[in-house]
Amino acid sequence: MDWVKTVYLVLWAFTYNSVADDFKEQALKLMADTPLIDGHNDLPWQMRSLFNNQLNMVDLNKLNTTHTNIPKIKEGRLSAQFWAAYVPCDTQYKDAVRQTLEQIDVIHRMCHEYPEVFKFAASSQDILDAFEQNKTASLIGVEGGHSIDSSLGTLRTMYQLGVRYLTITHSCNTPWADNWLVDTGSEPEMHGGLSEFGKQVIWEMNRIGMLIDLSHVSEKVMNQVLDISKAPIIFSHSSAYSVCNHKRNVPDDVLMRVKEKRGIVMVNFYNDYVTCSPTANISDVADHFDHIKKVAGSSIIGFGGDYDGVTRVPEGLGDVSKYPDLVAELLRRKWSEDEIRDALGRNLLRVFSEVRDHLNGTKPDDIPIPLKEVQNPCRTDFGYQDKSSSTSYHSLLYHSFKLKLFHVCSCLL
Repeated sequence: MDWVKTVYLVLWAFTYNSVADDFKEQALKLMADTPLIDGHNDLPWQMRSLFNNQLNMVDLNKLNTTHTNIPKIKEGRLSAQFWAAYVPCDTQYKDAVRQTLEQIDVIHRMCHEYPEVFKFAASSQDILDAFEQNKTASLIGVEGGHSIDSSLGTLRTMYQLGVRYLTITHSCNTPWADNWLVDTGSEPEMHGGLSEFGKQVIWEMNRIGMLIDLSHVSEKVMNQVLDISKAPIIFSHSSAYSVCNHKRNVPDDVLMRVKEKRGIVMVNFYNDYVTCSPTANISDVADHFDHIKKVAGSSIIGFGGDYDGVTRVPEGLGDVSKYPDLVAELLRRKWSEDEIRDALGRNLLRVFSEVRDHLNGTKPDDIPIPLKEVQNPCRTDFGYQDKSSSTSYHSLLYHSFKLKLFHVCSCLL
């Protein structure tokens, strides 16, 4: 009877592969009429890490040491990408603004260097225009509030340079917001979520039409922003906490609030956030999509792969060429075509359009952060009239040895 078993296995494999091919074909058809928009990719940081931002030294058509290159983008049908202008927390209180501007510059230069592939985008219409031209719309998100150096003027200037979201914190507290590590107990809570200036930042982002990204923040910050924001919010690269109990993920009660706020959670592919372990596969990622849909519906779901910003990705999602396989997996799980279109791009396009409809016509906030909240030996105090909280340079030198390292500029050490 061995031959019967062999024939059965052959027929099963043929049927399985045939059905899988059907789902993949259906996925590609959907992606041909609805743009796939991903919320977070760290290729610009790879340009700094590998080439010190010398784009003349790299050909993105041939680069093969990253999750992202032009052939992979084409194969993955990646229609729009928020490129992360990321600089590490080590730059806080030092040169974070300069380094962030250099990352913004790299993204603009990528578009200039490969105009047949990338089209710079700053609006929903720009994304749709790029899609019609068969180009990848290239948007900018700044990853980490330390990049604005507690300055609303810097925030506005970055918006003028094309930045369309700010991740409120990275993996460090800023002088005005607490990050996700506070919830793990590995960092102290400094502000009870947002300080008063932190609330100013949120209101000013509403006013200028910049997306508020809550990936990397503490749970208190999530809820405070959802309380005060007049516009929908995003999680550009976070997954479901109930599937993987990692503090970088989004709890169910917050998922419901995101739905009420008409926002979006763009699912992260990093193994540690997918399975809370070093290993994961494409089915594990789809479990997060399923859970978010079950809790809050398909209207809040998106893709936020975090490619080139993580050290390991799931089996079956090894690089940006694999998006169609994930879409096919969702179809296999009986997602409707309408739900797939929501997740691919319609949700983000809606959020992006709605974020600009709030606080129009109000004046810019020009009240600076209190000097005492940002005072350090490498920051001048020009413009502040009340300097009673200032300390002499020599006194600061003395007390710097008692301060935590993230409060002190390394130039004193």
